[in-house]
Amino acid sequence: MMGKNSKYKYTTAEPKEKSPYSAGIQAGVLMLLALCLSLLLVCTFGGCESGNKKLEPMTAEQKKVALNKQLDIKFENPQVHFELGQLYQAEGNWSKAEYHYNVALGFDPVNRPAQAALVKVLINNGDKAKAEQYARSYINQASKAFSSVTASLQLAEAFNKQQLDNYALACYQQALRLGPNSPEANKQFGFYYLNKNDIERAKEYLSKSFQLNPNQPDVSGELGRLGVVVKIPAKKKK
Repeated sequence: MMGKNSKYKYTTAEPKEKSPYSAGIQAGVLMLLALCLSLLLVCTFGGCESGNKKLEPMTAEQKKVALNKQLDIKFENPQVHFELGQLYQAEGNWSKAEYHYNVALGFDPVNRPAQAALVKVLINNGDKAKAEQYARSYINQASKAFSSVTASLQLAEAFNKQQLDNYALACYQQALRLGPNSPEANKQFGFYYLNKNDIERAKEYLSKSFQLNPNQPDVSGELGRLGVVVKIPAKKKK
């Protein structure tokens, strides 16, 4: 044990000061990391180039290979079957398109795009009677759905995309019968007539949609372009 007069003294160690060189290194590392992150974002969202060549989009065959690989993992995927059907339909391979649309509908019986596409393929393949039977069945199915107005509008849009105008019109008319005071049904019917260049009917249904729900910027904007004066309600103060 040491006595009071010990020659040894105990002192608290003072913290060492950081070298200015260390701070500079840290700043450099941070800048490098920021640069790497920026390059990563550019490659992700802007598309990287390799040897001054942009990556080419996938061909139809490459898409088929990729989609079939997804089916190897999960065959009961209606969306993948629908996309394969679209590829075969674009090629005019009606039998394979019909097969994939049927499989898609087997897993998702209310897949409206697949329903409309199957009708289109049957028509293209010369089976108009079967196409008519299927179309009427799908339209009737939509009328009995829990949200029948929405289902009818979805089927109308799907028929529109397949350029099946008569069936699309039947669906829009059905939606209006089921929901005459539906702002959405009147709006969609109005836009349908607008695409047909039937301005008077477009005005009629868009105006009614606006009356039922004036908070629709797309409707009020289109009515303005058609020369219809509309008054947008002022926002309520909180």
